[in-house]
Amino acid sequence: MAEPKVLEVLVPAGEASLPGTLCLPADATGLVLFAHGSGSGRASPRNRFVAGRLQKSRLATLLFDLLEPGEAEDRAFVFDIALLERRLAAGVAWARTQPALRPLPMGLFGASTGAAAALRVAAMDARIAAVVSRGGRPDLAMEVLPRVHAPTLLIVGSLDHAVLEWNEAALRALAGTKELRVVRGATHLFEEPGCLEEVARHAAAWFVDHLSPHVTEGAGHVS
Repeated sequence: MAEPKVLEVLVPAGEASLPGTLCLPADATGLVLFAHGSGSGRASPRNRFVAGRLQKSRLATLLFDLLEPGEAEDRAFVFDIALLERRLAAGVAWARTQPALRPLPMGLFGASTGAAAALRVAAMDARIAAVVSRGGRPDLAMEVLPRVHAPTLLIVGSLDHAVLEWNEAALRALAGTKELRVVRGATHLFEEPGCLEEVARHAAAWFVDHLSPHVTEGAGHVS
């Protein structure tokens, strides 16, 4: 199988220009945008690991920084879910302007506070085809969860006790197809042996199942 095309891009988001890394397999059947949280960004080794697994499943991935460098160091910005939502929505809008990406059904992968942003975007945008949350904070989007109809997978470590409780409550509030997967023996960062691999496996299966394999022709370049 050919290596995916890797492009460094800039995503316009209001006055900000957010750097990102787009990986585009030649035979991509879908696109997954990553929403990072807790001050993390496109260089997150955990999200890059998951992205690599998705690419092997013929899914394009876009990892981009939701916060600029100065913002990422400020906890107020890290928990500014409205700002994260606007930035992620800007990434979704940008992707839809790109000829190579426009035909692809789109999913969102959110981690920590980025998961709240992903769910908020999905609540506002019916074209989002699937959402996966890793160790996410869906409780920070609780009021919009009844409006999320995209199939949503919540993945939480069994030892991440508070986050597990928040995700169990979110599962009850979600309106559409939904599932909670608990990774046994995992803490919040899924650093225990084999745990991140399990996250990646669950995420890939969810996106493959819920992003349509029928892609229209006409993919072109990315500007």
